[in-house]
Amino acid sequence: MNFSSDTSAPAHPRVIEALASANSGMQASYGDDGVTVRVRDLLKEVLETDDFEFWMCASGSASNALALSVMCSPTGSILCHREAHIERDERGAPEFFTGGAKLHLLDGPSAQIDEQALRDALAGIDRDFVHETPPETLSLTNLSESGTAYTADRVAHYARLAHDADLSVHLDGARLANALVSTGARLADMTWRAGVDVVTLGLTKTGAIGCEIIILFGQMRTRYKALLARAKRSGHMPPKMRFIAAQAEALLRDQLWLQLAETANKRAREFSNIICSVEGVSLAHSVDGNEVFASLPDDVERRLRAAGGAFYPWIDGSHRFVCSWTTPESDLDALRSALAG
Repeated sequence: MNFSSDTSAPAHPRVIEALASANSGMQASYGDDGVTVRVRDLLKEVLETDDFEFWMCASGSASNALALSVMCSPTGSILCHREAHIERDERGAPEFFTGGAKLHLLDGPSAQIDEQALRDALAGIDRDFVHETPPETLSLTNLSESGTAYTADRVAHYARLAHDADLSVHLDGARLANALVSTGARLADMTWRAGVDVVTLGLTKTGAIGCEIIILFGQMRTRYKALLARAKRSGHMPPKMRFIAAQAEALLRDQLWLQLAETANKRAREFSNIICSVEGVSLAHSVDGNEVFASLPDDVERRLRAAGGAFYPWIDGSHRFVCSWTTPESDLDALRSALAG
């Protein structure tokens, strides 16, 4: 009964098959291989544009930090929610990779930035005041760290506010697939059509072993060479890129990544219905994806732990339960039994 994290889940069999298929013959190094070329074609299809450049990494920390390093200068700051992954879970990687940019933390319910907080931060910018660290980038996280989804319209609204203040827009999409299937949005509508300049498209939590794609849109493409230089310098230029690309190819083809996200989201909704049927249990946040944040009475937590349940306490006092593409019905049956005991 493991609801610890979607990163604890195995890779999808088609990913393993793709890796085995890629493990044949000689291929060019550092992203010049045939598999990576095919990934570009798949990205054109799912993004509905060819106005982009991309680079692939094995971890979300690397992809976020590298992306932000070409978006914000060392003397600028990045607006983000105070519970954003880049603030709480990257061990200072964004600050390190940017060479010293500051994270400017904003508030808002369910780990989403409140509009008035964003407007106030943008209105207060004074780039002529030498003592200030002026914002240069807005970073949004979808799903948020509380498992909630920004709609495409809200992303577009926030992007317009940011662009009007001459900020670029970054979207941390570690669980973007879950947000897409939850809101019914197309990837294009949640990214470049919404005004997002750079997205870190996560596939690891969706069914890969380790595959994150940094995608630069429009004018941000001019910073692609700088991105490559930073990737090389930081050790994130895999010589055998075909094995990361093979994972992306397997998941993006025939929309497998979205199908797996829908399965994970469905399991989370089922989990939510089961646990909320217990007296004293309440949801801390809406279930917009594959994560459930529930406030548990002590006796309920003890029962779940005693039954071997794996889950984490969260910073807001709730407990986080994460479903994945491979969460079995037997885990939900075990949940029912533990709660009934």
